[in-house]
Amino acid sequence: MSIDHLLATRLQALRKAQGLSLEQLAASAGVSKAMISKIERQDSSPSASLLGRLAASLGVSLAQLLTEDNAPPAPLRPFAQQDVWQDPDIGYLRRQVTAHDKQGGPELVEITLPGFARISYPGWSHRAYTQRLWLVEGKLNIDYGAENYTLSSGDALTFGVDLPITFSNPGEQPCRYLLVMSDK
Repeated sequence: MSIDHLLATRLQALRKAQGLSLEQLAASAGVSKAMISKIERQDSSPSASLLGRLAASLGVSLAQLLTEDNAPPAPLRPFAQQDVWQDPDIGYLRRQVTAHDKQGGPELVEITLPGFARISYPGWSHRAYTQRLWLVEGKLNIDYGAENYTLSSGDALTFGVDLPITFSNPGEQPCRYLLVMSDK
């Protein structure tokens, strides 16, 4: 199954499980009904920011939109089996290193943010979770609510998804970071 098919299926299933119409999700996420419909029909690939708005409105992590709900837990997750999604607009690359754990266990995600790229997400109003970021290479600026952080290779930052957040790469080279997400 392609990532676009998986995303379309997951988005529609999560929306319907919450009893939301296209209109209701569109209003909550600040996205047009037509755009959500296009994503669900696989006529359009969303940007990372758009995915973030949809996930926040649904109260789920991005992983829950981009991975199968029934991924079996296993001690080994080979590189070839890790789900990869790329933002069609800016080339942001997201690799789901560990599967989403429905029991609330931590998730590990690798992000590659191209040079001068910027991604903004709204605050999650419900079902917020904690993220720990480790910058593997490059530089990264993070605006978390009113706080501003400048990270260099090797730096780590802990933050939630309860406030609006922007990740921006100030350099021309890609930066790469790991995110560990947990409910605690």
